[in-house]
Amino acid sequence: MKIGNVEIGGYAALAPMAGVADNAMRSICRSFGAAYTVSELISAKGVVLGDRKSRDLFKFCDEERPIALQIFGDDPQIMAKAALVAAEHNPEMIDINMGCPAPKVANNGGGSALLADPELCGKIVETVSNAVDIPVTVKIRIGIDDDHINAVTVARVCEQAGAKAVAVHGRTRRQMYAPPVNIEAIKSVKRAVNIPVIANGDIVDGLSAAK
Repeated sequence: MKIGNVEIGGYAALAPMAGVADNAMRSICRSFGAAYTVSELISAKGVVLGDRKSRDLFKFCDEERPIALQIFGDDPQIMAKAALVAAEHNPEMIDINMGCPAPKVANNGGGSALLADPELCGKIVETVSNAVDIPVTVKIRIGIDDDHINAVTVARVCEQAGAKAVAVHGRTRRQMYAPPVNIEAIKSVKRAVNIPVIANGDIVDGLSAAK
């Protein structure tokens, strides 16, 4: 499989998890065969404002490659500036978080809050894609809530804006991390776009990964 011009040698990747997917975790998972890894989510605003803790999250070692550095925010220009800083670390990809349901992220317009505005999602992807010369990917959820499931629309907009792959967490923002993921909603995204689609959520062992 290829994501843009990046060769991915496998089908199981390490999902970005705040406070979990750090350097050590990423290295361990790569040693056990993870196709690629994704950093913890990093505040674009913090990066642009020069926050040291935010910028430190960009650091990784060669054992973690191929790696995507994941940024979040709601301002296209700030996201692009943060992506440029991330690109200085020479990752294989930049990932844009549009799926985090945590209040401290979503209540400030980032993460899963972006799903309510597909046009803004597209603008962010387009601006970031134009700023860097490495593939840009996107992490989304299936929608805000059960009455607003729009993953297909968001995925199509992101693809048209330049995204080279989309990861779909099969829950809405309101559902957080329960009940079980909606596999049919992920499948509908897979059918709707021509870029790689990565299923996310409830993959905890070999059997769930195979399913």
